Amino acid sequence: MTSFLTRAIRIDQAGGAEQLKMVQLVVGEPGAGEVRIRHHAVGLNFIDVYQRSGLYPLPMPLQLGMEAAGVIEAVGEGVTHLQVGDRAAYASQPPGSYCDVRVMPAKCVCKLPDAISFEVGAAMMLKGLTAQYLLKRTQPQGGLHLGDFVLFHAAAGGVGLIACQWARAMGLQLIGTAGSDAKCALAKENGAAFVINYSSEDFLARVKEITGGKGVKAVYDSVGKDTWDKSLDCLAPFGLMASFGNASGPVAPFAPGLLGPKGSLYLTRQTLFTHISTRESTQAMADDLFDIVTSGKVKINIDQRYKLEDVQQAHRDLEARKTTGCTVLTL
Repeated sequence: MTSFLTRAIRIDQAGGAEQLKMVQLVVGEPGAGEVRIRHHAVGLNFIDVYQRSGLYPLPMPLQLGMEAAGVIEAVGEGVTHLQVGDRAAYASQPPGSYCDVRVMPAKCVCKLPDAISFEVGAAMMLKGLTAQYLLKRTQPQGGLHLGDFVLFHAAAGGVGLIACQWARAMGLQLIGTAGSDAKCALAKENGAAFVINYSSEDFLARVKEITGGKGVKAVYDSVGKDTWDKSLDCLAPFGLMASFGNASGPVAPFAPGLLGPKGSLYLTRQTLFTHISTRESTQAMADDLFDIVTSGKVKINIDQRYKLEDVQQAHRDLEARKTTGCTVLTL
């Protein structure tokens, strides 16, 4: 069996960015249902921070990273949708994309269209598929229709900027929040119908003003603790609260009975990996993402690039809200 060494970023215990260490690991041949992929670019996501910090506990030592793009070097038994030499991209469990080469399950690895670069492929898979399942698969009662209002927190982040553009393409009126005027301007440039700087404005009051007091049909919230209570009050009756992250910390426990007097609200906590749990659903969602990106209706904004060896700084900047759009690690 052929084996060789690869650089990889690993942590031995949960903690701060200083836990991220460069190591040399042995990579072998793919087994049944697996591929070996040589990365050209790796995506950086807030879930990486959650896993590194221990908010999402995982066994140690842990190789981080949930998405990347590159070229297939070897294909294991039973893999039919990929061939050696294919350009490919993925968002996938288990973690491990912070490396040059890896062997991994083939189920969530998709052939990357020639029109999409490796950097864009690496930057867009986890965030783009997240925007896809939120806007297309996580909808309020009766669905979303032309002109409907939705509230999207962290609208200038990687998922947010994709969602702003995709919502515009769907004819929705997306109200985006961000923590600075510059980030609000960026969300507006990318398709948000309205923007709110939640550092200087009461976003609940502004949402009520924008919607004529009616509220929004859905709130998409990756911020968590800091936006939770007011977000519930932004919803119209039968509205949907879709939680998909905890950037400000986890939401405190609350009584479900609160949802009744606030308008018989719906509440869901979504994860991408439930949606891409099968080969078929992964490919269908990826095809939708590839189509809207190649159409030009959604542009992937790569605003930061770091070398793999500078991953500690990349994590610090992400946690300090110094980044916008998407971030990639270059190899």
